[in-house]
Amino acid sequence: MRKPIVISIGMLIFGISVFTQAQTNNSSQLPEGDIKPMVQGLCSGCHGVNLITRSTGYSPNDWRMLITGMVDLPEPDLSRVVNYLSEHFPYTPGREPTIVGGDYPLKIVEWRVPTLGQRPRDPFMDEAGNIWWAGMWASLIGRFNPETGAVQEWQLDPSARPHSIIADQGGNIWYMGNGNGTVGMLDPDSGEISVYPMPDPAARDPHTPYFADDGQLWFTLQHSNMVGQLNPQTGDIDLITLPTERARPYGIKQDSTGMIWVAYNGANGLAQISPDDMSVTEFKTSTPETHIRRLAIDSNDIVWYVDSGRGYIGRLNPASGEFREWPTPSGPTSHPYAMEVVEDVVWFNESGMRPDALVRFDPETETFQSWALPSGIGIIRHMRVTPDGDIAIHQSSTNTIGLAILPD
Repeated sequence: MRKPIVISIGMLIFGISVFTQAQTNNSSQLPEGDIKPMVQGLCSGCHGVNLITRSTGYSPNDWRMLITGMVDLPEPDLSRVVNYLSEHFPYTPGREPTIVGGDYPLKIVEWRVPTLGQRPRDPFMDEAGNIWWAGMWASLIGRFNPETGAVQEWQLDPSARPHSIIADQGGNIWYMGNGNGTVGMLDPDSGEISVYPMPDPAARDPHTPYFADDGQLWFTLQHSNMVGQLNPQTGDIDLITLPTERARPYGIKQDSTGMIWVAYNGANGLAQISPDDMSVTEFKTSTPETHIRRLAIDSNDIVWYVDSGRGYIGRLNPASGEFREWPTPSGPTSHPYAMEVVEDVVWFNESGMRPDALVRFDPETETFQSWALPSGIGIIRHMRVTPDGDIAIHQSSTNTIGLAILPD
């Protein structure tokens, strides 16, 4: 039995704070101006200023939304920073999504999370109606109740930088320690955190988790080119390296037969993994430029995927090996990213567009409908269906989580 490392960390109650962390060397230079030293100091405390200089720019309102999600800056300094950034990095036309109209009545609501600059991601809703998320840059796990407004955050090891989270049947929250090569489990009632280091130093970056029907925790390790399986009862971890080099395994799901499916973000394919012996069968598309970030599985065990590299969504019929694809509404640069299937209807986002667009695809009619996210200057990196049949979403850059509320 593999013993976890157990630590007890106090719970952080609702409050506004600023997260800072030293980043790697940044050689980018901001334009000259009286406010340059202030901007340089504020931004480089959490990330390189290259995130500003390489951006396509924003409107004054969008810059204000971004800044207030990162730091608590009083007036008149806030307006001075907004004006400086808007002048030197203005909104660049050309990335507007192609919004497809329709009669499907979708409602989108969003909430800003407490700790500023944490870049929340990968939210899900539990049976009690709480939305959980991973605050990657601040190394925390958060919980928010939309009905009561109650919100709490639990601090993790600062080096954990959780990429994604998932709950087990007992309500414990498991996180992927992308920054320090660990998987962790938070007991929300006690605040106790158990940490499971990877058994192989080459397994550096646990990425996305999925609980199989038998209670085993499966997870991808993107840049390590591995897939792992953790037994929560014993703490034992088994790892495999995928047959395709630099496949960069990303999204992961299970079909009704128990097979594990993995998306290849670095190669043109999907992997099917047997839970019995972790053997791998690969399904390759005919297009080398394909890069698949996320996947979802419908009630017929058809595997749906987003081709981020080419701006397509597609499906694989595992029984026949047949692939079929559709171009996304916004085209080759749309970079579809997150994906979910709700009652056999496909949902995804166009993360390359500004604003980020949420798209619905009906396989029966092969028609699209799309909506611009209210705070859509970030990216939905993962979306998951809620117990009520809605979809939990987020925008990391604007420090928000949200719900796409589907009609009853």
